Amino acid sequence: MMKYKIYIVGMGPGKEEMMTGEAICALEQADVIIGYEVYLKLLGERFRHKEMLSTPMRREEERCRMAFSEAEKGRRTALICSGDAGIYGMASLMYEIGKEHPETELVVIPGVTAASSGAAVLGAPLNHDFCIISLSDLLTPWEKIERRLAAAAEGDFAIAIYNPASRKRKDYLKKACDILLRYIEGGRACGYVENIGREGTKAVTCTLQELSKTQVNMFTTVFIGNAGSEIINGRLVTKRGYKSEENIDICGDN
Repeated sequence: MMKYKIYIVGMGPGKEEMMTGEAICALEQADVIIGYEVYLKLLGERFRHKEMLSTPMRREEERCRMAFSEAEKGRRTALICSGDAGIYGMASLMYEIGKEHPETELVVIPGVTAASSGAAVLGAPLNHDFCIISLSDLLTPWEKIERRLAAAAEGDFAIAIYNPASRKRKDYLKKACDILLRYIEGGRACGYVENIGREGTKAVTCTLQELSKTQVNMFTTVFIGNAGSEIINGRLVTKRGYKSEENIDICGDN
């Protein structure tokens, strides 16, 4: 039996109402909560009495090692990530570092990722086969991102795009749209959501051509429809393919 335990908690978009009960329970039981300082602030008043430890952006490994250090002091430790810890989060890095800490158990608690929460705000853009692609080239070469965008377009996937822009990557969404426009018509139904689950949430539907001329920020998730997607009453909808009464077991897939 392992001596220590760390909870790797996906906190969803930010507000408590969108956290899972399991995540809230883990944070309530924790002696110390570790995370990026912006995410710690999003936890709100409920956890203000907890000891919180943070590191700046791009100090992820230091943050993970801090979690192991605290746990090995015998403290109940939670490491938080926005969205889901296993989707562009800290879970994999924790398992990598965990090889050095065989007496520490890691427990991943899922959270609501931006693809799900943003899709709910925008309509139903991911209701068929889809993929998620991050435009951040900090850890992935841009050439590989280009190939993935092209493959997704050729495969007619609906696409959720994470990290579409930053202060240093202001034109990356345009670059991505230019790649998609080689394979997809300019009138393809698209949309984006800013500040999902936070103050100032904003949802916009548009065409791919319009999207290519749009400036977004780092708190935006972008959605590209597939060939069957359309905008219905201001919502982006990707059809599942149901044919009313003709299909009987319409909810059996998931």
